[in-house]
Amino acid sequence: MKLVTYLEGFDGGERLGVLVEDDARILNLQSAHKRATGLPNPNFVSMQALIEAGSEALDLVRDLVSNADDADCVEREERGQLIAPLPRPVQMRDFLCFEEHLTNAIDGRNRTMGRSERTPEQQRRLELFRTRPFWYKCNRLAFTGPDTVVHWPNFSTWMDFELEFAAVIGRTGKNIPLAEAESYIFGFTIFNDFSARDAQNDEMASLGPCRSKDFDNANVIGPCIVTADAFNLADAKMEARVNGARWGGGTTASMNTSFAQLIAFVSESETLHVGELLGSGTVGTGCGLEIGRRLESGDVVELEVEGIGILRNQVVAG
Repeated sequence: MKLVTYLEGFDGGERLGVLVEDDARILNLQSAHKRATGLPNPNFVSMQALIEAGSEALDLVRDLVSNADDADCVEREERGQLIAPLPRPVQMRDFLCFEEHLTNAIDGRNRTMGRSERTPEQQRRLELFRTRPFWYKCNRLAFTGPDTVVHWPNFSTWMDFELEFAAVIGRTGKNIPLAEAESYIFGFTIFNDFSARDAQNDEMASLGPCRSKDFDNANVIGPCIVTADAFNLADAKMEARVNGARWGGGTTASMNTSFAQLIAFVSESETLHVGELLGSGTVGTGCGLEIGRRLESGDVVELEVEGIGILRNQVVAG
């Protein structure tokens, strides 16, 4: 299933829904439940509430979808404005799981500085990458969703995107065994990690990314959360397009570290909570830095992950 959060009605309130009819329409889950039972369901007030409710709530959603009534559906293009499926994530960690991206990014940054060889420090970063997972924590208050116009911060002129996807944690746990880790995943969504590359240059030489990724609407997720049972995690195609032209992409199969490994590693002596997001990091050739290209004001970025959909945003300078 493809679960969404969208705006509907005169109040512009957030609604929880499911994409149906080849993603052309949205089933309003609360409306469908009221029609079936005469009562509202507290698990359908938000995506976070649904995730916290667990497998029984998802089974109920499946029943409502199979018995959907046209009266409970809205046209996605006309009345259902999709927003971030988890508008206010409880937390997000963004990892680095694609070695091809790391090597391409190092070489791309070197090209901009006129260097032809990797520095000893860059070689050390590559060696560290192969020893354990690394991540930074995103600004949970800077999230937005599909079709938002992202206004670039005035401290940067180097606009870039990053083609990623993210796992949504569906169960709270600590010291999770590797063999059980994948069962803690509720679903998956696309993640665009917009990055101010000029600001990032200095940050990477210190404590890592901060302002370069913490401006308003820098973190984009959507258009939906596809439930784990409906997604081909082993080999889903990923593609980035700018103004309709392909810039790069790859496949989930090229991840060097699996989500199960991330969950087991992070949960060692630390509790993972329901609704947290774990980002995959950028797929190889999934950003402009890797291929020597930069976004311009007005460009439309489309990130597509097979089985999830297309996450589309326009970037505007200033």
